[in-house]
Amino acid sequence: MNKSRRKHSAAFKAEVALAAIKERETLSELSARYGIHPTVISTWKNEFLKRSEELFSKHGPKSEADFEKERRDLYAKIGELEMQRDWLKKKSKQLGLE
Repeated sequence: MNKSRRKHSAAFKAEVALAAIKERETLSELSARYGIHPTVISTWKNEFLKRSEELFSKHGPKSEADFEKERRDLYAKIGELEMQRDWLKKKSKQLGLE
């Protein structure tokens, strides 16, 4: 029996997590109502609670410009490291340390 994984939207996950946080129904009842395993509901609830701090932090979520700057910096670092690796390969061949 081959079951394919279901993909749920972020809105659906938030709805289920909020229902679990309210604790008006047990995990078994929520599981029956939404058709999701109780372990998955617990995972979504914990993730929701863990990441809710980001909403109220001073810095807030990173902007697109911040992501782009970080990306450029990382690509520059990758280029630098590749150059160092290539230089070390060349020198190790010259010294016979392959």
